[in-house]
Amino acid sequence: MTRYLLAGGGTAGHVNPLLAVADRLRRDQPDAEVLVLGTKEGLEARLVPQRGYELATIPKLPFPRRPNAAALRFPGEYRRSISTVRALIRDRGIDAVVGFGGYAAAPAYSAARREGVPLVLHEANARPGLANRLGARYTPWVGVAFEGTPLPHPTFVGMPLRVEIEQLDAAAARPQAAAEFGLDPDRPTLLVTGGSLGARRINQTVIARAGELTAAGWQVLHIQGGKGELTDPGVEHYRLLDYCDRMDLAFALTDVAVARAGAATVCEFAALGIPAVYVPFPIGNGEQRFNAAGVVEAGGGVLVDDAAFTPDWVDGTLLPLLADRGRVAEMARRAASVGVRDGSDRMVALIRSAL
Repeated sequence: MTRYLLAGGGTAGHVNPLLAVADRLRRDQPDAEVLVLGTKEGLEARLVPQRGYELATIPKLPFPRRPNAAALRFPGEYRRSISTVRALIRDRGIDAVVGFGGYAAAPAYSAARREGVPLVLHEANARPGLANRLGARYTPWVGVAFEGTPLPHPTFVGMPLRVEIEQLDAAAARPQAAAEFGLDPDRPTLLVTGGSLGARRINQTVIARAGELTAAGWQVLHIQGGKGELTDPGVEHYRLLDYCDRMDLAFALTDVAVARAGAATVCEFAALGIPAVYVPFPIGNGEQRFNAAGVVEAGGGVLVDDAAFTPDWVDGTLLPLLADRGRVAEMARRAASVGVRDGSDRMVALIRSAL
């Protein structure tokens, strides 16, 4: 029996690929033991037990960014976290540590190195996070979701996807999807989403052009997320939701999307051949722009700065794009040309190569 320790979490961008790999390991090796290492504060604290996996936790320990009291405490607290994970590796007889970035990942990487246990990484973003930049120095087994990710000896595996996305037959599911959202299966659909936290610029710009978008012959499925600040404008063929629990059905209905450029979003759209207008999150280290670069270069997406995504941009660029069904179809083909549906299988193959 093989025993795996999967480390990482904090956000959906770390937790979802971790769970996709855990599910594939469990499917392919029913007798394998899968233990997840995370923190009590991260999304993994809820999602991992829900999926039926055991969760071990260590304290959330952000890397210090400035000299202060936390920075003085950091070395000792970090060493204690490493010791905790080393003991876990020994006590549970762990055969391999697989890391996905996030607060719990860095101590796990150091612990694996010191215990002489094979270490395998997955980096979801085109611009790697700090933990994976550290861990990649310890191992030759580094899986990346995007070509050109600047880490040592990367292996392109794509993004491990949720099985409902990986196996989605959009054409077959479209009638069910239309019924789920109260929309027309025969009318082209624009999906608008800023993710679970929402995206104010996207939301406000699109709702300001609700009438123009639907008058162009499209229907809009708008998932606003966040705090639900928008009010339904009551426009025919325009469906406003606060959240969506069935994104697989939303994707089945989608012909074009407008969205942020989170790693999972970009990879899911490309895997399903969904052309998109990407509006990268304007705050942070700019990773979203890099995430979208490959599919945009391939012709499967359009990149627009957050500040430039205005009602005038919709009038001058988005509406003409939606009117050109030939271009939409070609963008879908080009998006699919760089998409990967078997990221979970590829990542599991990399893990097995390390054993």
